[in-house]
Order: sequence, then C-alpha cells, then structure tokens
Amino acid sequence: MKFLWPEALVLLLLVPLLAALYVWLLARRKRVAVRYANLPLVREAMGRGPGWRRHVPPALFLLALTLLFLAVARPTAVVTLPSQHRTVVLAMDVSGSMRATDVQPNRLVAAQEAAKAFIADQPPFTRIGIVSFAGTAALVQPPTQSREDLFAAIDRFQLQRATAIGSGIVVSLAAIFPDAGIDIAQLTQGREQRGAALDAPKKADKDKPPFKPVPPGSYASAVIILLTDGQRTTGPDPLEAAKMAAERGVRVFTVGIGTKEGEVIGFEGWSMRVRLDEDTLKQIAGITQAEYFYAGSAVDLKKVYENLNSRLVLEKKETEISALFAAAGALLSLIAAALSVLWFHRIL
Repeated sequence: MKFLWPEALVLLLLVPLLAALYVWLLARRKRVAVRYANLPLVREAMGRGPGWRRHVPPALFLLALTLLFLAVARPTAVVTLPSQHRTVVLAMDVSGSMRATDVQPNRLVAAQEAAKAFIADQPPFTRIGIVSFAGTAALVQPPTQSREDLFAAIDRFQLQRATAIGSGIVVSLAAIFPDAGIDIAQLTQGREQRGAALDAPKKADKDKPPFKPVPPGSYASAVIILLTDGQRTTGPDPLEAAKMAAERGVRVFTVGIGTKEGEVIGFEGWSMRVRLDEDTLKQIAGITQAEYFYAGSAVDLKKVYENLNSRLVLEKKETEISALFAAAGALLSLIAAALSVLWFHRIL
C-alpha cells in the first residue's frame, strides 16, 4: 500500500499521545478516589464497577482516529475494479472469404452473432463503434450506447473483395480520436512525412499541442477488437497501423477465425485461396500490448468474445482507497459512541 500524501502520516503521532492522556486520566481518578476515608464503603455504595467495558469505547475511538488519519494520507492499493474503457471499437472483416462454411453456418454469420452477444454483455455506459473492412474500411456505426443501432449496423454487413487489415485499424483509431485528423493516407508516406502529416491538423489550431507518442497500452479509455479470417491483400501495412495505435496507447486485441492452413473458396464461378495470417495478428497484438485469440469454430468464437468481455470489464489497477479507511473510521466512531451511551449513559 502506498500513500499519495505521506506527509499527513505525522498525524498518527497524536494517537499514542491521546492513549497516554487516557492512561493519565485513569491514574488521576484513582488518586482522587483514595482521598475518601472509607473507600470500601464507597465501592459498596457504587456497586460493581464497569471493569473491562470502561476501556472498550476509548480503544475503539482511538482505532477510528488511526483509520481517519490514514485516510487523510490518501492510501492507494492494487485492486480489481470495473474497467474504465468507455469506448470499444469492433473492426470486423467483411471480405468475400467470410462466406466460408467451415465455421457454421458461415464465418460472417458466426462473427455477427458472437459480436452481438459481446455487445449485449457490455456495461450500459460503454460506447461501442463498428468498423467494417474489406478492400477499404468504413465506420458503419460511430461509437454509441444504443445497442439497437449497433445490432442494425452489424446486420447490414455486405461482403466485398480484398482484405485491408491496416485500413480497419486506422479507421478505428479515427473513430476513437475524431478530432485528431487521422487519415489512411498517412500510412502511405514515410515515417518523417507521416509525423509531419500528423502534426498538420494540429498546427492549424495553435491552441492544440503537437502530437506526442505515449507508452503502448497506456490509453485506458478505448480499445479496438479486430476480427479477420484472412491476410492483407491491399491497403496500408497492418504493422504500421498497429504502431500508430501503439503511439496513441490504444490496445488492439486481434481475433483470427477460419482455416490456419489455407483453403480454396469458390463462389458464383470464381474461386480464391484464403489463409489466416496468424503471425501478423500476433504481432499487431504484441505491438499494442494486447492479446491474440484464435477461433476455429462458432463455439470458439463465442468463447473468445466471452474471454474478451471479462478482460475488458474487470482489470487490476492502483486505486485510491481513502474512502474505505474513512468509512471504517466513521463506523468505529459510531460503535464507540453507541457502546458508551448503552453502558454508561454518556458519550465516551
């Protein structure tokens, strides 16, 4: 346990001082009592003394003060709490290979149903956005708390050709940071040119500071969940897109669905070979301090989303727990006062 204001711990020195004052008062009371000429007669008139009960309320009060003084020092501890992720962006592959039936009834329907179940399990305050990507990527539903709008957006998916995984990540970032001027064209430039392009919209508004990278995984207000069944065939480099997410602290959880070895899929007279690029998905997750999951069936896919749900809803973090100490101190103070009134008809 740590303290945000350790200087306040000096208040704890008052506790032993008050304890010493209490002992001194008891001793003084005894000295006054011996002044009576016939002490046994006085004791008989007073009846049986309170005994150990006399010390219980003061002891509880001193313990309460100790807890309150600790609360003033603002203690912190690592506890498991509901996550502060306020935005989750689902980036879902809608390329032609998603019609494959190796995941029943097919990859797309299984992904849609699993995504809906994931959305339904999210806390009501979580904003969720939907990005679909094939040859290009599009924000089909801006982040919202309306589950009906999200379900409708997922139901409107239309299969297209090609797979631009990098575009899906970039459009997801643009949904999370709508005022940052993020554009897919940034990834087609060199790194130095891309840095200048990132700063360009900032320079137009002098009130905004220039873009500064942050540690990967440090942005706690949003995450991206990317699901795909193939490998990049067009669009920007997915790893460069992952670096862009990492520079903004956004974690990209990746989900691979379908055949690892590769499979030829035919439809309406044309055929194509698809293979899940697990290496790239693992690298994307690694670069952004997230995780990769493989779903080989509809059941696996639902389990993956359940796993992601538990990871997104609860997480361990260092949190200030002053309120707990203050509440415990207040409760002990009330108990001490109540016992004193019950036993001695006075407060302490």
